[in-house]
Amino acid sequence: MKGITRRILVLSAAAATVAAATVVPAPLAHARTGRLLSSQIGIQFDPDGDPGQCGGRTGEQWASAGNVTDVIRFDTDSRAGGCRLAFGLYDPQGELGGVSATYTFRATPGGDPAQCGNQGTHQLPITASRSFGAVIRIDTDNLQGGCDLTFALTSPTSTSIGVNYTSDGDRAQCGNAPLPPGGFSPVGNDSAFPVRIDTDDRPGGCRLQLRLNLF
Repeated sequence: MKGITRRILVLSAAAATVAAATVVPAPLAHARTGRLLSSQIGIQFDPDGDPGQCGGRTGEQWASAGNVTDVIRFDTDSRAGGCRLAFGLYDPQGELGGVSATYTFRATPGGDPAQCGNQGTHQLPITASRSFGAVIRIDTDNLQGGCDLTFALTSPTSTSIGVNYTSDGDRAQCGNAPLPPGGFSPVGNDSAFPVRIDTDDRPGGCRLQLRLNLF
């Protein structure tokens, strides 16, 4: 009887092993995982002088579609250096086919252009590997004027970028930042959104978040 019981247990264990091994073939498991990858929007934000001028989340960050990036904060003033900033769109599954996005960086009318490094219109790259577009440099201080950063996007669908721009001090430093509680402004086929940055020695700074919206 003990021998029969032992053989039954061995056969049961072998059958369980075969069943577990044949539930999902390895290639199919990888394919299912790959299909879960969603498009993402990325920000690269770094100080090149006094790090206190570039607050919130520094370095590289990526947020999946529908999620909000962590806050980055501009407070460039009379301290040494400024902040370097770039953007990108990660599209591993081709969800953003036909989409084109740009960010334009200019000195404000009558402003000192030395505060706004690498002015012009830059493509926001849409790639299957995470990468960023041209780096712009923000170094607004007590010089005349500031910098305008304008996002634009065209799409064959209703894909858009949401821009949340707020002030945490003297609101005049943040140009068109809405009054509290703020909210996301859409950037899409029928709308661009300018972010005006003029932080100097006045209290507080400006906070920016982005969100990629797929429809």
